[in-house]
Amino acid sequence: MATYPLETPLPHGLPVVLDTNVVLSLWMFEDPALVRLRAAVESGALRPLSREDCLGELARVLAYPQFAQSPERQAEIAATYRARCTLVEPVAPPACELPNCLDRDDQKFLELARDSSARALLTRDKLVLKLGKRPVIAARFAILTPEKLQIQLA
Repeated sequence: MATYPLETPLPHGLPVVLDTNVVLSLWMFEDPALVRLRAAVESGALRPLSREDCLGELARVLAYPQFAQSPERQAEIAATYRARCTLVEPVAPPACELPNCLDRDDQKFLELARDSSARALLTRDKLVLKLGKRPVIAARFAILTPEKLQIQLA
């Protein structure tokens, strides 16, 4: 399995997994610090991979009252992201066992990255980032902040 260290130019269509908070940063909050990352997804330079359970979590989080998003805006964000994703079916039995993430909601993103062609899982979650140092994960895919990957897009 080819790995892409940060010093290597990124190939077009690089398969990545975006956790829910990264998706929210890109499409709901429209974080100006991640403009290049969003442009890379929209241009096809990055190819997000997802599963139905991950997209379901996105829909649930978009509906949180604290975000005050209208149902139409929630549907628009979910549809925009879904249209950019390649859907992946869960794999049984898994290719390898993964360490358990303390937040069970994040485990599905680790599994998706493991079971797909993802080269990176983008997250800002400190517990997930810490798991990226484990050999069983590091040998298969990188776990990076979106900011760190964006540096490579410059």
